[in-house]
Amino acid sequence: MCGRMTQQRPTSELAEIFEAEDLVRAPGGRYNVAPTDDAAVVVQRDDRRAITAYRWGLIPHWSETPNTGNRMFNARAESLDRNPAFRYAFAKRRCLVPADAFYEWQKLDAVRQPYAIIRRDGRPMALAGLWAGWKDEDTGEIIRSFTIVTTSANDRLAPIHGRMPVVIPESAWDRWLDPTRAEGSALAELKGLLVPAEEAWLETYPVSRKVNSVRNDGPELVEPLAPPGVTTTPEAAERPTDQPADPDRPRLFPDA
Repeated sequence: MCGRMTQQRPTSELAEIFEAEDLVRAPGGRYNVAPTDDAAVVVQRDDRRAITAYRWGLIPHWSETPNTGNRMFNARAESLDRNPAFRYAFAKRRCLVPADAFYEWQKLDAVRQPYAIIRRDGRPMALAGLWAGWKDEDTGEIIRSFTIVTTSANDRLAPIHGRMPVVIPESAWDRWLDPTRAEGSALAELKGLLVPAEEAWLETYPVSRKVNSVRNDGPELVEPLAPPGVTTTPEAAERPTDQPADPDRPRLFPDA
């Protein structure tokens, strides 16, 4: 699964990397993005590619309430083309989710130790995402939301967690975002991208258990407790808090 990530770069920098228009103009500096938060995503409609902000946790258009999205922050790659919640979005509404790091938790006896996963070359990861629009019939408000596609973990991540987000390589960004690839062999080709990332791309290291609480945010959350590649956990690490995502947490983006 993927339940936390960082978006440290300003959206102006992301716009340059993804060759997109910046519609958010957010400063970055986010080290503990969680489901129900708004986050920067890369979307494409026709020939226009943009960095915008959608709510994390996909709300299908047929949902009765937006609370459906609270549990749909991940979509399993193996079944998304058959799952009614994700099938249409996979065909028509794919996005990329920039992440400087994502977190996974390793169960160690009675505690869960968080790890940060980053790209070795320091560039942001482009996580495979799907998005949807949902309209509140009572107020007319439209909420655009997204989910992150996950697959089985590669050998580097498997000792930490059995699942990981799909990382789309730069060579496939255009194909993944292209809204005209909507059926048949084109979708089959895109599903072929939903595989574990190459181990050589990524680095993992343990971080403070402060990241377990969505109320904590700051660069100290991604500082390693041990050198990259070392998988032991210091005995002095903080006790976990394991607090769930807080739906009342202030949003850092305006509605988009």
